[in-house]
Amino acid sequence: MLDESLLDNPEGLSEADHRGLLRGAAEAGARVRTAARHSAEAGVKDLKPDGRPRAVLIAGPGAAATHAADLLGTLAGPGSPVTRLAPTGVAPAAGALRWELPGWAGSVDLLLITTPDGTEPGLSLLAEQAYRRGCAVVAVAPGRSPLADAVNGSHGLFVPMATAPYDADEPLAASAPGVLWALLTPLLALLDRTGVLAAPPDDLGKVADRLDRIAERCGPAIATYSNPAKTLAAELADALPIVWTEGTSAGPAGRRFAAALAELSGIPAVVAELPEALAAHSALLAGPLAASANPDDFFRDRVEEPPALHARVVLLRDRPIGGLTAAPGARDLALSHDTPISELEPEAGGELETLAELIAITDFAAVYLALATRA
Repeated sequence: MLDESLLDNPEGLSEADHRGLLRGAAEAGARVRTAARHSAEAGVKDLKPDGRPRAVLIAGPGAAATHAADLLGTLAGPGSPVTRLAPTGVAPAAGALRWELPGWAGSVDLLLITTPDGTEPGLSLLAEQAYRRGCAVVAVAPGRSPLADAVNGSHGLFVPMATAPYDADEPLAASAPGVLWALLTPLLALLDRTGVLAAPPDDLGKVADRLDRIAERCGPAIATYSNPAKTLAAELADALPIVWTEGTSAGPAGRRFAAALAELSGIPAVVAELPEALAAHSALLAGPLAASANPDDFFRDRVEEPPALHARVVLLRDRPIGGLTAAPGARDLALSHDTPISELEPEAGGELETLAELIAITDFAAVYLALATRA
């Protein structure tokens, strides 16, 4: 159950925020600036690559690498060379995970290692394997970690992760807002230098500014009625979020939102892109999860038993209404089954800016749900 009174209690939210999630979301812009500075100091801005790499391989644990690969691949556009290397192992623990380079990987390929931990032996072994194959290696991880020593020993480029003092208080969640921007920003700067995508320093500055503005709009001191993130969190209380995205860059934002809801808030969500989502989820909206369904049992104890779970559509769009769009059809389908719909659309700006805004608002919403949800 969502404690809606807690949403408008900044002190209560702060006390409940043992993992620093709200601080990470509020400081996302600062993390981008710090990470950009770290990458410049590490030498990224001075790189003079011979050409674009044939393949960009990304390795790291969980959401740290999954979200980075998804976002970078989307920004790279059609024909993207970005591929995530999935780990193997018996458990999702630092000592149990192992990564392997594809058999074809060689001197014309680039390996990116991204992790908020840095103690994974499998990543250190991967860096050494890449060195033997002739792959260029770049890693973003906490400084003074075993991975830093392994990358430097393999003649790779190591960029210290932008961290905050409170990061050491609790284990970092892979979907935490601060983690994403601390790991992603140096990779954006690097792939801009190699010609894989466009993310010049000016664009990264605009992203930081946009994240600052979202933090002002969505911060804990802003009341729910004028706070888009708190409003979305309240709307998703006791609901199954069905996340639909429209536009290229909205896709990774929607997938990240679903992952953050699961990891941070313990809330399951399904996600799909329009227009295919209308066919993929039509049966879902017509079933017992639809608000038009009547799951109430006359004999149900309305005090002891929780309310029935109903679907709610969350429509994320990265372009203004107009032109060729499936949004009207999405609204019609949802409303025809009495399913409520929430919509988020960023202000005008570059692709990286609008993507950052969608991620920032949904990150705040996932954090509010995590802090205000009571079993």
